[in-house]
Amino acid sequence: MNRSEMMGVFLSEAEELLQLLEIEFLNLEQQGESPQIIQNIFRIAHTLKGSSAAMGFEEMKQLTHEMENILDKIRNQLLPVTQQVVDVLFQCLDYLNGLKREIEQEGATKTNIDAIVQQLRLLGNGTEETFESKSGMLKSKKQSLKKWICKVRLSEHCEMKLPRAHLVLHHLKKWGDVISTEPELDSVIEESNLHEVSYIVETNGDSEYLEHSLSQLMDVEAAEVAPFSDENLALADAFMSRTDADKEAEQQNPIPGPDSKEEKKIGQTIRVDVEHLDSIMNLVGELVIDQTRIAQVGNLLRDRYASDETIDDLELISNHVGRLIGELQESVMKTRMLPVERLFNRFPRMMRDLSRTLHKEVNLLLEGKETELDRTVIEEISDPLIHLIRNAADHGIEEAEVRKKLGKSLKGTIKIRASHQENQVVLTVEDDGAGINAEKVKESAIRKQLITAQEAETMSRQELIQLIFLPGFSTAASVSDISGRGVGMDIVRNHIEKLNGLIDVETRLGEGTKFTIKLPLTLAILRGLLIKLQETTFALPMNSVIEIVRISHKEIHSVKGQAVVKIREKIVPLIALHDLFGMPGGRRKTKHVFIVVVGLAEKRLGLVVDELIGSQEIVVKSIGSYVGQVEGVSGATVLGDGSVALILDVTGIFKAANNLKSIESKLLDVREG
Repeated sequence: MNRSEMMGVFLSEAEELLQLLEIEFLNLEQQGESPQIIQNIFRIAHTLKGSSAAMGFEEMKQLTHEMENILDKIRNQLLPVTQQVVDVLFQCLDYLNGLKREIEQEGATKTNIDAIVQQLRLLGNGTEETFESKSGMLKSKKQSLKKWICKVRLSEHCEMKLPRAHLVLHHLKKWGDVISTEPELDSVIEESNLHEVSYIVETNGDSEYLEHSLSQLMDVEAAEVAPFSDENLALADAFMSRTDADKEAEQQNPIPGPDSKEEKKIGQTIRVDVEHLDSIMNLVGELVIDQTRIAQVGNLLRDRYASDETIDDLELISNHVGRLIGELQESVMKTRMLPVERLFNRFPRMMRDLSRTLHKEVNLLLEGKETELDRTVIEEISDPLIHLIRNAADHGIEEAEVRKKLGKSLKGTIKIRASHQENQVVLTVEDDGAGINAEKVKESAIRKQLITAQEAETMSRQELIQLIFLPGFSTAASVSDISGRGVGMDIVRNHIEKLNGLIDVETRLGEGTKFTIKLPLTLAILRGLLIKLQETTFALPMNSVIEIVRISHKEIHSVKGQAVVKIREKIVPLIALHDLFGMPGGRRKTKHVFIVVVGLAEKRLGLVVDELIGSQEIVVKSIGSYVGQVEGVSGATVLGDGSVALILDVTGIFKAANNLKSIESKLLDVREG
C-alpha cells in the first residue's frame, strides 16, 4: 500500500474515531463519570494516537497522548470529572478535527497545540496535591477491598504471549494489588504454551467493570472475573490444568464472547473508495439506457417481423436482462446508501454549544437514525439542516422565564426525524417554541420592500408564512453569531431544490414550528415522466408530478390575466411550456388539452403539453459545464432511441411562470378557436 492509499485509510478511520469521541464526550457530560465511558474514550484516543504516530503526524499523536494522561488519572480516581474537564476535552476534540482537516487539505498539520496541551497539563497537575489524600482514603477503605480471580485467555494469534501477560498484570495493578498469578510469569520459559493466566487481585472495583476492562485489551480473547475463595482457587487450578485436547476442542468450538457478532460483522465489511462507487453507478446508468434501447428495438422488430420466432427469444432475453439490470441497480444504490445517523451524530454537540451560547436548555430528540439515504444527498443536506436547527434554537425556543409564564416546561425540545415515504426520504425539524407570527412576517416583508402592502392584503396566512423563504428576509431584532443576518432560509430552500427536493413549513403561534423536507433517495437515477412539445421530448421528475388530467378547451378560464383551470374544486394556474422555451405551439386546435400538475411545497401549477409518452427510469446527466445554467432545466438523459431529452426543473419553471405574460392569450386563443 502506497502513501496515498494509507492516507485515505487513515483519514477515513480518523473521521470515525473523532465522531465516536464526540458521542462519548457527550455521554460523559450527560451521564457523569462511568468506568465504561472512560474506558471507551481511552481506547478511542489510544487508537487515534497509534494511527497518527504511524503516519508521522506528531501534533495529533502528542495531543492524544496528553489526553490519555488525563483519562488515566480519571480512571484511577485521581481526577474527578468536572465541567472544566469536559470543556477541555471538547476543546481537544475541536483541535483534533482541525488537525484532521489540515491533513486532508494540505497533507500536513500547522496548528500550534501548545495552548491546549498546557490546559491538559494544568488539569493533571491539579491532582498532585490530592494524591496523598486520595491514597489515604483508599487505604482507609482497605477493609472493604475484595479479592477477585481474573482468568484471562490470550489470543492464539498473539505473537508475544509473555510480554502481553505482563501488560495485563500492569493493567490490573492500576486497580489494586495483584497478589499472585498462575502460572508465575517470571518462571515461564516457553511462552508458546502460555494460553491462559489467572490473576488474583485485591481491589475495590467491581467484577463487571474488571471483566469489561480486561476484555478490551489487545490480544485478550476472553476474560472471566469471579470472587476469590478456596473453592474458587481449586476451580482456577482446574482451569489452568486442562489437557491439550480440551484446549484444542475449545479453540475449534469457541464460546462466543459478547463481541463475537461484532467481530464477524467487521470481518465481512471492506472500505471502498467513493470514486469507485460513483464509477460503478455511472456504468449501471449506461446499462439502464442500453436496456431501454434493446427493449425499444425489440418492439420495432416485432412490428416488422411478427411471425419470426427469433423475436420471441429476443423479447425473453430483453426481459431477463432488464430484471438483472434492475437488481444490479438496486444493489449498487444500496452500496451508496448510508444511515442518516452519520449526519445526525453531528447535531448533539452542536446543540450543546448552542444551548450554552444562548443560555437556553434544549432537549434534542433524534428519530429514524437507521433511515438510509444516498451519501451524496447526506453531504448536501447537512448545511440546510444545521441552519434550521440553529434557527429553531435561536428564534423558536423561548427564554426559560417566558416558557414558565406560558405554562411550558423550562426545557425546550427540538425533534429531528427521518423516515421513508415511497421513493423519498422525509426529514422534519420540529420545535415546541413560539411559532411564526404571520403578521410580523408581513410587516417585515413590507418594510424590506419584498412585497407591497396591497399584495400582502390578498395573501393567505400560509402564503405569508412562505415569505420567510424570500432572499433577504429576517424578523430578527438584532444580528447575532447564531442567526439574524438577513440571509439563510432562501439559501436553505435553494439548496434543497437543487437536490430535487421540497421544503414546507407548518406553524402554530405559541406552540411551535415544523419544517418538512422531502428528498429523492438518490440523485443518480430517478423515475421520470416523458412528455412531448412538438417533436421534442422532455422528462419531468415523477416526485414533482401531482397528477395528470385531460380537459377540454372550454374548461380553461382567465383570472386577472392568468389562464387557470378548476381541478377538484381548486383553481390551478396554467403555463404553456412552449412559451417557456420559446418553441412554436400552444395554439394547436385539438379537442383536448393534456395538463401535468406539478407541485412545489403547497403551490400547484398546470403544465400544458402536446403529448404524454409515459414514465421510465432515467439516468441524470449534468449539462452545466457544457451549456451553462438554463432556467427550467436541471440536466439531461439519454433515451432508448439514443436521443437526448432535457430534464425539467420544476423550481425553475415556477420562477419563470411568474415572469411569463403571454400564457393567457395563447391558451385562450386555442380555447376560442
